[in-house]
Amino acid sequence: MLAIVLLLLAPLKAVPASALDGAWREARPGDTPASVWAAYDRGEFHAFDPDLLNRVSRPGQAGWVVLRPPPSAVAEEHALTVYPPPLAPVTLYRHGLPPQRMALDDFDAPMHGHGRLAWRLGADGIPSEPLLLRFEADATGATPVRFEWTPWSDYLREDARWLMLSSACFAVMLAMAVMTSCLALMLRDATFAWYAGYVVCYGIIQGIQTGYVFHPMEWTWLAGTASLIGPAAALLSMAFAAAFVARFCELERFSPPLHACALALALGMPPLVVMRISRVDALAAASRALLYPVLIIGAVLLLYAGLVAAWRGSRPARYFLLGFTPLLALTAMNSAQASGVLPGMNWLGDAALVAGAFQAIVLALGLADHALAMRHDTDVVRELADVDALTQVLNRRAWSERLQAVLAADHQPAALLFLDLDHFKALNDCLGHRAGDRALLAVAGALRHELRPQDLLGRYGGEEFVAVLRDVAQAQAVQVAIRLCRRVHRLDIPVDGDGRLLTVSVGIAMRRPDDTPESLVERADHAMYRAKLEGRNRVRVAVNPGTGCATAWPAGVVDDPARER
Repeated sequence: MLAIVLLLLAPLKAVPASALDGAWREARPGDTPASVWAAYDRGEFHAFDPDLLNRVSRPGQAGWVVLRPPPSAVAEEHALTVYPPPLAPVTLYRHGLPPQRMALDDFDAPMHGHGRLAWRLGADGIPSEPLLLRFEADATGATPVRFEWTPWSDYLREDARWLMLSSACFAVMLAMAVMTSCLALMLRDATFAWYAGYVVCYGIIQGIQTGYVFHPMEWTWLAGTASLIGPAAALLSMAFAAAFVARFCELERFSPPLHACALALALGMPPLVVMRISRVDALAAASRALLYPVLIIGAVLLLYAGLVAAWRGSRPARYFLLGFTPLLALTAMNSAQASGVLPGMNWLGDAALVAGAFQAIVLALGLADHALAMRHDTDVVRELADVDALTQVLNRRAWSERLQAVLAADHQPAALLFLDLDHFKALNDCLGHRAGDRALLAVAGALRHELRPQDLLGRYGGEEFVAVLRDVAQAQAVQVAIRLCRRVHRLDIPVDGDGRLLTVSVGIAMRRPDDTPESLVERADHAMYRAKLEGRNRVRVAVNPGTGCATAWPAGVVDDPARER
C-alpha cells in the first residue's frame, strides 16, 4: 500500500517554470489577430499572473490572452502549456507564422499534451516575442486556467510523470470496478454493482476532464461529446453512490430516514440525465442549472449519512468515510477554485485523480470486509442450522447429510455406532428435565472427547446419539464403543434416588458395499435394541449376513462391575 501511495504522489512535484507576463480581454465581434495586437499595444487588456489559476474569458464568451515569455540568453525549444485543459478550442497566434489550433478532443494536431494543452515552440523564434491565444466560448462556463513556459526537455519529463500518475490511477479504478463487478455476479449482491457503477462513472469524469480518454487513449468516437458525457456521468455517479451508500452503510438499519433520502437521491438522478441529453433546450438548460447544486447537496447528504451510520455502529460506514471524505474535500476545493478562490493550488486537479484511486482502493477493501462479514454470517447461520442447540454436536439432518457424503465419497471400511442412554426417562421423571439436559450435555462432551476429529458425531433424537467411525475394522469399532460405554459410566450421573448411574447401550453396524444411510442406521439401531434387551450398558454388533446371530460384548465393559446396578 505504501508503495502505491508513493507511486501516485511522486508525479505531483512541481517542475520549475519560467515566469510569464500575461494580460487578457473578452473577445468582441469583428476581432482579428491584428486588431487584438493593436488593442494590447493600447493597454486595453487586463493584466494577470499566468502562474495562478485565472478566468481569461467570461462565461459563454470567447477571450483573448497575450503572454510575454521571459528573456532568454540561450536559444532552445520551449513548451507553452495550459492547465487544466479547457473543453473549448484554443488557438495560438505568432507573428509571421500560421495559427495553431488545439482542443482537448483534437486528433489532428501533430503533438498534444497529456492532462493539459501544450504547444512546442522552436528555438528560431524571437526571444520574448509575445504570444496571442484565443479561447473559444465554452458552453459549460469559463474554467480558470494557468500557463507555463517550460524548456522542452523539462516538459517531457513532467508529461511522462503525469502519464505515470494518471495511468496508475485509472488502472486502479478499472481493476476495482472489474473485481467488484465479478463479486456482484458471484455473490448476487447489488452493493458491489452500485460501487462498480460509481467507480466507472467517476473514471469517465476524470478521463474527460483530464483529456486522458482523448490523449493518450485516442478514443476518437468521443470527440465533441465531452460537454454532454461529462455532466451525465457526474449525475449517474451520484445515483450509483447514493444507492451504494444506502446498502453499504446499512442505512435502513441505522437511519431509516436517511435511507429514504439516499434512495430518493438515487432515483432522482436518471431523470436529470434524460433532461441533459434531450434535444429540448428548456429541459437541457434546467438540467445544467441543477447540476452543481444537486451534486453538492447530494455529496453533503451522503457524507452526513455515513457519519450517522458510523456513529451508530456501522463498520462499513467507516470505510466509506475514510475513502469519501478526502475526495469530497478536494471536490469542494475544486468548486471553490472554479469560483476564483485558491488560485495558487494548481495541484488540486491531479490530487482529485489520486483521491479517486485512493477511494477506489479503500472502498474495495471495505467491500472485501463486507464480503467476509457476509461469509461469516452465512457460516454462522449454517452452523446454527447444522448443530444441535443443546449438545453442540451435529443434528440429525446435518449428520445424515454428512453420512450420505461419506458413503458416496469412498469405499473404505466404516462403522456406525448407535448409542442410546439407559434409564434416561427415569432421570427426567425423578430429577427433572433440567437435570436431563445437563446429562445430555455431559454425555455429548464425553463422546466428543473420545472420538477422533474425522469421526462424525451427531444427536439422532432425544437421548440417542450416532457416530460414524471412518477407516476402521470391526474390532477397532468394538474397542471404541466399549471405551464410550466406560466413559459415560464414569460420569457418575445418577438417574434416580436408588443410586443407579447413567449408562449407554451401543449397537454397531459395519458398512457393506450396498448400504444406504437408512439401511446402515437401521442395522445399528437393531443391534442397540439387542443390547438393551440383554441388560443394557453393553455393546452389540449387527447380525452378520448368513449367520443369523449377533456378536455380543457383555456388561463387563465397565471398569468396576460391582458399580453396575
